[in-house]
Amino acid sequence: MNYSLPHTIDNFLGEKLIFKRILHESDGDVLIGESFVQPGSGPPMHTHWLQDEGFTVLKGRIGYQVAGQPKQYANAGESVVFKRGTPHCFWNDGSDILHCEGWLKPANTIMFFLSSIFAAQKKSGKAQPEVFDAAYLITRYASEYEMNEIPVFVRKVILPVVYRIGKLFNKYEHFKDAPEPVKYP
Repeated sequence: MNYSLPHTIDNFLGEKLIFKRILHESDGDVLIGESFVQPGSGPPMHTHWLQDEGFTVLKGRIGYQVAGQPKQYANAGESVVFKRGTPHCFWNDGSDILHCEGWLKPANTIMFFLSSIFAAQKKSGKAQPEVFDAAYLITRYASEYEMNEIPVFVRKVILPVVYRIGKLFNKYEHFKDAPEPVKYP
């Protein structure tokens, strides 16, 4: 899927992302964006297997945690970087909207993946994405992303079964132009 930039998504749960531009570098494209996060909101613990991710706080206070480590915080003007393969989460730890500039390298399929996750959340009307869409995205893109808060049995057994059932019942027509997952190098 091709997106014209800037491309804005929101999940109605307090997160709005604006994908602004892509910088082409010899070792991979860098996606530059902005995020606006409502107090208490932010993504659950997750892992980007193939991407580094960084944020600079423009306004507000970000709380963040790397799995197995204590919670940490950054204020306006401070930056946070998560190396690929590092389970992490972050949230707005302030009382006003958190505004960050961020980057992800290499860009890979992140615009498609996050746009689809946010759309599936809107479809379900709750934080848990619509079940067939979630099964498709989490199973098909397991080489790139992991949602660490989903129990391993559900991630490795239940969701792949639901994914196959969805294929049998043609639940994924809206994903017909989905990009191929990127595999480990």
